[in-house]
Amino acid sequence: MTSETKRNWKPATAMVHAGTTRSPHGETAEALYLTQGYVYDTAEAAEARFKGEEPGFIYSRYANPTVDMFEKRMCELEGAEEARATASGMAAVASALLCSARAGDHVVSARALFGSCRWVVETLMPRYGIETTLVDGRDIEAWKAAVRPNTKLFFLESPTNPTLEVVDIAAVAEVADAAVARLVVDNVFATPLQQRPLELGAHVVVYSATKHIDGQGRCLGGVVLSDRKWIDEEFQDYFRHTGPSLSPFNAWTLLKGLETLPVRVAQQTRSAARIADHLARHKAVSRVVYPGRDDHPQADIVAKQMSGGSTLICFDVKGGKDEAFALMNGLDIVAISNNLGDAKSLITHPATTTHKNLTDEARASVGILGSTLRLSVGLEDADDLIDDLDRALGSVG
Repeated sequence: MTSETKRNWKPATAMVHAGTTRSPHGETAEALYLTQGYVYDTAEAAEARFKGEEPGFIYSRYANPTVDMFEKRMCELEGAEEARATASGMAAVASALLCSARAGDHVVSARALFGSCRWVVETLMPRYGIETTLVDGRDIEAWKAAVRPNTKLFFLESPTNPTLEVVDIAAVAEVADAAVARLVVDNVFATPLQQRPLELGAHVVVYSATKHIDGQGRCLGGVVLSDRKWIDEEFQDYFRHTGPSLSPFNAWTLLKGLETLPVRVAQQTRSAARIADHLARHKAVSRVVYPGRDDHPQADIVAKQMSGGSTLICFDVKGGKDEAFALMNGLDIVAISNNLGDAKSLITHPATTTHKNLTDEARASVGILGSTLRLSVGLEDADDLIDDLDRALGSVG
């Protein structure tokens, strides 16, 4: 196939074939290269490869054939020029942010973030002399007001974890461009199938591949995608020398996950939409936030920048922590876990797990209450999940 043909592939086709290279054995499945190093025909060849004058692999901390296939396939899906796979989603986030800022720079971030992401922005970066400001990501004027002469970086996730706020990525990208700053978007909740941040003006996209991309609870992984110039000039040296590289075995597993990603996400989204509507009608539920519903607080932005709802639902039971715990403990099919995007339906209580290190005030500012639950809808039959939730909700109160 020519490169032009590949660019015309639909996502389902690209996720099966894009980036595949075969050994002389002509294997059907992608080859798994479990090697640290590579040999050279001559000393001169080794020198040329280290100089970048000869193509080829040097060391699997820098690049690996199996990891390279995963990176190329993600580029095809995301519409990015280049990618680097990392050992976890947080490795992707931290490396994308830390390679983009240095002492004396200023970073503006949305305040509604996964707990570890917020720790990187609010606690880690200032230790290295990087100034940070948290804003209400929904308020474009807040982004504009936060800009300083030394602002170099913007960061957001949309939809947010766990309350599924949606940020206008195109509008924030315009503010970033005006400030000559780079916008990094964590797109893990939407997946590249339902939202394309680079097309909306973002400069860098990061994923926890642990979530939907693997989607079956098997391994950790992450990926950073951007234009080739930024990867080569800003990201590559940081990546090469600090070593957040992805295991080849995990890359191979993630390649297998990508093959079924479109089918899984489509089914999970359909089920999530049904379950969200059901929960919204339940007398024991006080709030439901789901990007596919008309009553979502940013429904107009959802319609503008997302092609699907989500596999996740945020909802509050009537009462508080005790009632939320009673619901979780009453579930049979849905498992209690802080992971998401899995083939198995999972539920977590953010205030005591993923966001436990935030202050009560910080949690309240992003809508995380003692009664708040995050449901990741899996591949089970939606009717069975609704029955499971109904039985558990019967124990609330």
